[in-house]
Amino acid sequence: MRDRSPDLATCMVVGAVAACLGLGALAVLVMVLWIGSPYPDSGPDGVLRVVASLWLLAHGTELIRADTASGVPAPVGLTPLLLVALPGWLVHRAARDAAAPDACGHPVRTAWGGVVSGYLLVALFMLVYASGGEPRPEWFGALLRVPLLVGVVAGLGVWAGHGYPRGPLPVSVRPALNVLPDRLRPHVLQGPFVREEALAVLRAGAAGAVALVGGGALLVSVALVARIGAVHASFGQITAVWSGSVAVTLLALALVPNAAVWGAVYALGPGFTVGAGTVVAPGGVEAGAALPPFPLLGAVPVAGLGGPLGMAVLLVPVAAGCVVAWCTVRAAAPDGGERAEVWPVARTAVSAAASAAVCGVAMAVLAELAGGPMGTGTLADFGPAWWPAGGAALLWTGAVAVPMALVVRAWRLLTWDGRRPWWLPRLRVPFPTALPRPRLPRPLLPRPRLARLWPVRARQGDTPLPAASDPAAAGSLA
Repeated sequence: MRDRSPDLATCMVVGAVAACLGLGALAVLVMVLWIGSPYPDSGPDGVLRVVASLWLLAHGTELIRADTASGVPAPVGLTPLLLVALPGWLVHRAARDAAAPDACGHPVRTAWGGVVSGYLLVALFMLVYASGGEPRPEWFGALLRVPLLVGVVAGLGVWAGHGYPRGPLPVSVRPALNVLPDRLRPHVLQGPFVREEALAVLRAGAAGAVALVGGGALLVSVALVARIGAVHASFGQITAVWSGSVAVTLLALALVPNAAVWGAVYALGPGFTVGAGTVVAPGGVEAGAALPPFPLLGAVPVAGLGGPLGMAVLLVPVAAGCVVAWCTVRAAAPDGGERAEVWPVARTAVSAAASAAVCGVAMAVLAELAGGPMGTGTLADFGPAWWPAGGAALLWTGAVAVPMALVVRAWRLLTWDGRRPWWLPRLRVPFPTALPRPRLPRPLLPRPRLARLWPVRARQGDTPLPAASDPAAAGSLA
């Protein structure tokens, strides 16, 4: 205990410093905007409480606004996903440096427990401090989501600090695997299943989710460019001062990952909700009450799919399914491997289906994180629902990835060692592979002879030329 106490205290300090760095960065930004604002309603204490509330919002905590026109407290639960990147990166780096052997080199449990404890102590103090301000954090959500986020990210940081080790499952997890069949349990306990198939499935599913979100970001970008006039006009309707314009721009940038997820769910088919009563989907747009102006809301389509450009939206889930199939085949039939290492057809199909399931779970989680309320009434529902998004991602990627993976695997086996089966026709090119280079004859043109326009000086020892005015010399030359 005496040996572990200094290590635990050091890791707690590292976690607390990571929390303070995130708070400091957010405080500097908010204070600059508050100083440049022409309407500083609250003093520095109120601004710092707003900073604490925004910092807790970055961890997924829902905020409550009590000062509303109707007098009914309004929730603010739409978390900008780009704002989550700052605390997540700080916690990951703190845990990685605390556990890395070439850095601090603390034990795994000490590094994880110390970083998480130090970070949560600062978070608890900020929760108490922000409760007296406006908006105030919701206690139950804060006590549930902040430790979950910090614990998971710190665990990934400790794993990264040790070089992402891949081995058998821990002893503490093995009793929970008694529900598995007897034929599958030894493979899971010994580690090859975890190292080979499970990691391949996770990689393929994550790649499919990244492809979907990337396609959604492309759709949002095209929509913003197509309606750039409405987007630019929304800035003037919200605020007329530079500090307000900067704040709106930063908020729109922080919500760009949310918009990318919304675009991905729109391409999948279920669509998303923009306020109560307004559903945006490829099949059509069910308009509800009018929404307040905001730059990203200018990209919301006003009608369903129409024409070839609208139908091109369906290429996003097809491309995601192809990505899942390609990543699965890279593990099933790797380049440079042997035929004995190739997975059977059933194993490849099951892995592709499992990767589609992982992609569906990832899209369901992202859809849940990307939405939330922004108030009451019309603003009570924003974003996609998690279960239609996950189900549509599973169906789309599974329907495309499974047959595509089998086709690509078969093609790789056909061209593995350069041999051709008897039923595959040979492509014969009737033209020679190397055509001779034509040689065209050069035309023989007479060279023009230009008369000298200047006199030529006679060198020493040469016979001087006769003058042109001497008729006798001219006759002799002739």
